[in-house]
Amino acid sequence: MIRFWLFAFTALSAAAQNHDAWDAILKEFVTPNARVDYAGINKSARPKLDQYIATLAPRWPAAQSPAARTAALINAYNALTVSWILTHYPVASIWRTKKPFTAARHTVDGRKVSLDDIETELRNQGDPRVHAVLVCASIGCPPLRREAYVESRLEAQIEDNTRAWLSRPAYNEFVPQQNRATISKIFDWYHGDFEKNGGSVWAFLAHYNNGFPTARTTLKYKPYQWGLNDTSPIGEKYSQANFLWDAARNK
Repeated sequence: MIRFWLFAFTALSAAAQNHDAWDAILKEFVTPNARVDYAGINKSARPKLDQYIATLAPRWPAAQSPAARTAALINAYNALTVSWILTHYPVASIWRTKKPFTAARHTVDGRKVSLDDIETELRNQGDPRVHAVLVCASIGCPPLRREAYVESRLEAQIEDNTRAWLSRPAYNEFVPQQNRATISKIFDWYHGDFEKNGGSVWAFLAHYNNGFPTARTTLKYKPYQWGLNDTSPIGEKYSQANFLWDAARNK
């Protein structure tokens, strides 16, 4: 009997590294312009999402590689965010829910964590590109990738999503002719992550944009759109004033 439960626990832990169910949901319910069909998931894929999230709860394999853990953490953050929205759907913004990022209400790798806890572990790895792959269910977030992150292709996936995020004017806009760059507010909030090890926001952006902007370019930040990244227009009218009110209530 003990051997049976040990086998079952080991199998369930190993299953945490199988992201096929999440991959299928992303392929079916995320559009090419990175909008999420939350209503569609609720209608026909919520059990599949719940089952996938359940595989994230037990302790993960001790022999897990760094790349496998990073992929699993990214998938966990994004899947748990989608699930949290579905719990309250329809809702105009994730900020209309109670303490969406700071409450330790999720079980991942055998411990209770918040979305912020998952983000912090990923940020502590020292790769600022993490900000191009974590999606907080908002229009202003980087595009939600239409496939799960996996160990074998993690570097290519992160690099591709970073380039996709930086290349879309809705998120980041570069006009070399006018020496002007209007970039995501994420670069303001997390500038320290881009400055570690002698880096800078300018250098990070220039690496992906043919040397522009330079340190002489004045960077401006786009107002962050906290409205829901839904396929319906439910989040489109969610304003900065709405966000300030909801954020204050969430303190």
